[in-house]
Amino acid sequence: MIRRRTALSVSAASALLLAAPLITACGGEPRPGAAAVVGGERITISQLQATVREVRAAQDDSPQARQLMAGSGRLSQDTLIRMIQHRVIERAAQDNGVRVTRREVQQFRKLTEGRQGGPESVRAAYLQQGIAPDQIDQQFRIELTRRKLVSKLDPQQVNQTFARTSKALHISVNPRYGTWDDAQGTTKLGSEPWLRTTPEGQTA
Repeated sequence: MIRRRTALSVSAASALLLAAPLITACGGEPRPGAAAVVGGERITISQLQATVREVRAAQDDSPQARQLMAGSGRLSQDTLIRMIQHRVIERAAQDNGVRVTRREVQQFRKLTEGRQGGPESVRAAYLQQGIAPDQIDQQFRIELTRRKLVSKLDPQQVNQTFARTSKALHISVNPRYGTWDDAQGTTKLGSEPWLRTTPEGQTA
């Protein structure tokens, strides 16, 4: 079973300094419509809400709906953390010449389903983690990207390099979701640090 309160694992990238506008406007008020800014690109509140609604709809259709709803009270914040982490890993992959093909994602999903008791078991495990069925392939793609980065770069330095990449992207988060911590890869009020458990149940 995938543990929900773990997050994207160690990865690495060479830092690419980008000028990004702060999420706060004059006077310290959050910029309207922005949940976060990563590398100069906004994650809008509407994008975040749409992703959360997709998860909630899937949870509502589950036989374990009540338990899933009760266990995901911080779904919006955890979802935003994951969205930011994905962008950091994608930048790390770009900077280090790493890419993942659709075929690799399909193969990885087939392997994971075989080890976890089939497609339904995998969907249920990811839904418990706050990831809707239609979002699983993206999660697999990010996980494969992370693994390739770990294989390519010095395993002893990946956390530090990953933190530097996060810092270089000048990540700003709407105060309602906390304050971004580059070293931990999460918000200070969040629950998803860089290290996570892989779909096979082993830390990488």
